[in-house]
Amino acid sequence: MKIHRSSSVASAFLLTAAALVVSTSTAHADGPGAGTPYVVSVGDSYISGEAGRWAGSSNNSETPADALGAHAYHDNAAGTGETIPKCHRSRSAEAYIGSGVGGMNLACSGASTGTTTGDAFKPGLDFYDDGNGHLGQAKLLQQFAATHNVKLVVASIGGNDFNFASIVTSCVTDFLTSPTWFKDYCKDDSSVVANFTAANVTAVRARIATSFQNLRTAMRNAGYADTAWTLQVQTYPSPIPAGSGFRYGESGYGRQNTGGCGFWNADADWANSTALATINNTVRAAVGQSGLANARILELQSAFNGRRLCESGVGLYEEAGLSSWTQPAAVDKTEWINQIRTVTTIGSNYYIQESLHPNYWAQLALRSCIRQSYTLDHAGTCTIAGPGLLNGEPRMSLN
Repeated sequence: MKIHRSSSVASAFLLTAAALVVSTSTAHADGPGAGTPYVVSVGDSYISGEAGRWAGSSNNSETPADALGAHAYHDNAAGTGETIPKCHRSRSAEAYIGSGVGGMNLACSGASTGTTTGDAFKPGLDFYDDGNGHLGQAKLLQQFAATHNVKLVVASIGGNDFNFASIVTSCVTDFLTSPTWFKDYCKDDSSVVANFTAANVTAVRARIATSFQNLRTAMRNAGYADTAWTLQVQTYPSPIPAGSGFRYGESGYGRQNTGGCGFWNADADWANSTALATINNTVRAAVGQSGLANARILELQSAFNGRRLCESGVGLYEEAGLSSWTQPAAVDKTEWINQIRTVTTIGSNYYIQESLHPNYWAQLALRSCIRQSYTLDHAGTCTIAGPGLLNGEPRMSLN
């Protein structure tokens, strides 16, 4: 009997041990190469989802364009607020492509290449860590990628290194404070011109290149080979048309007071042909300077042409004869860029920082671009492909 009991105990022990071996060998934690694939977005307001609450604009009421409501930017675990105040990571942001692919949005409105800690914390594409939970986006990426299967990192960065917000402010101020017969242009303001000197362009290019290298370091630290993931850098879309494309004339103040697009024609031409072109060329050059072999560029400069702020062919809801963003024609007849708002025109639920940013329609359009680039495994140029919606998103083409 004693021998029989020992054999039973031994058999039970061996079976338990075998089960543990099988369990251990088949259970894998998510991480590099294992688990649900993820797209992660990093960078600034043009990818965080800033203005993603609003599907067009109306001066009569917020209601027609309010697609996401008061919780649009709530990204904390409980869905009750923002993880980082005023990063404005909207629920319509482009990282959430679905189709079995996870999305993580680490971008922050107002972010530049380096972390800033002035009036508000803005994490840059670096490894900033103050020991109190404030981390740079490269550090955040490293932590996330260590426990998730990151396949594509999408970046939009550089605009704030060129002081995008202050340039817009200068242009609108000059428009509102000078008459038609004696126009004061922002394109020749010393504070604006200083951003586009050869020396500053070189300095910004180097900072952007370093930020891309930081992302590579983060992924290496998380356990990824360079060939296991892709960095997709996107250029900036044109938010306003050239001067001849505005539906409001230059006389009076209607261009700003009605349309929220207070640029003189000459400044709008300069913004597209010089400012935007210089910023995008700098971003492209920074990709090459970074030396990342796994980087590619998604060209978005013309992505919203035909739907830009104050562009002929689209309008405010009251101008288009529409009452709600849910109407089928809304995506084609309303603007995809948010109005430029001043302190005197701000509504109870609008933020000034939403000004001149891709709105709900544009965010979903970019999401389509990202999904196509992920599925086809290449970048290219993304533009509007036709009218209406496809599976709830504007029709976009990646070429």
